[in-house]
Amino acid sequence: MSLLKNALIDYAGAAVGAANNTDANTSILDMSGWDGVVFLTTVTDCVSGGVATLKVEASDTNADGGMSAVTGATAAATSGANDDLNGQLLIVDVFRPQKRYVQGVRTSATQNIAFGECIAVRYRGSKAPVTQSSTTVAASTFAVGS
Repeated sequence: MSLLKNALIDYAGAAVGAANNTDANTSILDMSGWDGVVFLTTVTDCVSGGVATLKVEASDTNADGGMSAVTGATAAATSGANDDLNGQLLIVDVFRPQKRYVQGVRTSATQNIAFGECIAVRYRGSKAPVTQSSTTVAASTFAVGS
C-alpha cells in the first residue's frame, strides 16, 4: 500500500514562535470523502513547566467561528525541564469526525513553547488513487524496494 496514493497530505499551518499564550489555528480541511485525519506538529522549543497542546475542532460550516472541540481529540505534554520536549511530536488522529470541516489548534500555556509546522493527513478516502496537491507537495515519489 502506498500512503501517497491513499492519503492526502496537507501543509496545515506555519511554525509558531515561542510564547506562553499561543492559540494558533491551522487551515480548515474539508473531510467530505475522507474517513479520518491525523494532525502532527513538533515542539521546537520549550521552557520547564510549559504546556504544549494540539487539539482538533470541527464544524458543519467552513468557518473558524463555528468550530468546537472534538471530544477526546487532544494531545498535551508538559515540559519537565528546559528543552526536554524539543523535537518531539504532538499527534491527534480523528476517525470519522461527526462534522464536515476540521482544523487543528496549537496552544501553549504557563511557560514559553514554540511549535514547528503542522501537517495534516486525510486518509481512507473514497476517491483513490489520490493526487497530492501541487500547492502543498513540491515533489513526491513511490518506489518498491528491490
